[in-house]
Amino acid sequence: MKRVAITGANGTIGTVLRRGLVGYDITPIDLSETDVRDYERLLEVFPEHDVVVHLAWNGKTENFRSGNIDPNNNLMTFNVYRAAIETKVPRVVMASSIHADSFYKWSGPELLTPDTLIGPDSPYGASKVFMEALGRYHAQQGLEVVCIRFGGVNPRDTLEVEEEGYNKVWLSHGDCVALVRTCIDTPKIPNNFLIIYGVSNNSQRVHDYSNPLGWLPKDDANGMK
Repeated sequence: MKRVAITGANGTIGTVLRRGLVGYDITPIDLSETDVRDYERLLEVFPEHDVVVHLAWNGKTENFRSGNIDPNNNLMTFNVYRAAIETKVPRVVMASSIHADSFYKWSGPELLTPDTLIGPDSPYGASKVFMEALGRYHAQQGLEVVCIRFGGVNPRDTLEVEEEGYNKVWLSHGDCVALVRTCIDTPKIPNNFLIIYGVSNNSQRVHDYSNPLGWLPKDDANGMK
């Protein structure tokens, strides 16, 4: 049974994963017990794990609407990468975001891919691009890194129609769990580094979720009410 540590385990996505990732030995890491800003603490928690899923993020101080960057979020990212290498955790799955690109402005007939160079949509998105760039660096040091550009995951697993464009980026709980499960179980990450768009099979999507790991989302926001 694989041992998986999840930072930010009590957040929205963390809660979905704790409930859905059956068949793993899960170590939930949350601020009440472990501060991810504390590198030495991570050195105590990470050993003997097969994968770290990094979700911890202070969304109150930094989100796509705030216009701010919280340096502590970038510090947590850095700590997870270097602690994983130091403790010989072979793979990390990082919570990037669809806000790493300006998808709201995208009008091209083709779908957005991780290689489409249109830039982040906010300082928050830029922090997620930094997360990915730092991941590329640590992948060169031998760490396997998967950055998931998560779309819209909400606690009720419903379509949040009050948010413009949500039907394009919705990610169902089932598809979310299946994606992370695939990232955990796949035998090898190509070239040690991969970016995947985490959106469901939405009819109105603008993101290309194709990937070499074989994950195929099943749900469509158009079927939700």
